Amino acid sequence: MSARIALYWAPELDDPLHALGSAWLGRDAETGATLPQPAVPGLDLHEITAEARGYGLHATLKAPFRFDAPYGDLRDAAMALAARTRPFALPPLAPVDLGGFIALREAVASAALNAFADACVAGLDHFRLPPTEAEYARRRPERLTPRQREMLDRWGYHYVFAEWMFHVTLTRRVSEAERAVLLPAIEAHFGAALARPRFVRALCLFTQAAPGAPFLVAERLPLLG
Repeated sequence: MSARIALYWAPELDDPLHALGSAWLGRDAETGATLPQPAVPGLDLHEITAEARGYGLHATLKAPFRFDAPYGDLRDAAMALAARTRPFALPPLAPVDLGGFIALREAVASAALNAFADACVAGLDHFRLPPTEAEYARRRPERLTPRQREMLDRWGYHYVFAEWMFHVTLTRRVSEAERAVLLPAIEAHFGAALARPRFVRALCLFTQAAPGAPFLVAERLPLLG
């Protein structure tokens, strides 16, 4: 019951974004391999990406949660969700400041992307164990809006449904001076891969074996709708 699972989007293995993003974070969540990171003059990229590296390159669809059902039952439910979801285009991505963090976000809104995230949150919620007091406290409920607090209490996470935003986290919270160096470094590192046409073709199950352990890709369930 200490293990956690998350429903994420992650780039396909043959998408240049997978290799470039994994190298930026310093770890491949598919294999668990540690990777050399690009040099960013004057900054310690290994430290700046430490938290994001533990989660792996991804965009959250349903945030990590503990569960006490058999993994196979959860997987079957996720597979059924994927089987009724049609693959769809993902808009081009670009690095942005997201509340002090730097993340990749889609250039234009995508109704299909939002609907996919909504289905993941609601469709597998019956497997989710309630958060512990410590888990709940880490969400800093006192800082949330009333609507976000309502979402946290109901769904175990506050950035869901209308509060949800697609994003691929690349850094910790950074200073203005760090941001000025990191944004051009990210643009140079990822290059044309950000604007490359791509489709969302799979629902990725990421698992964490124990608290503090890195998340790994357990399965990529194809969208078959």
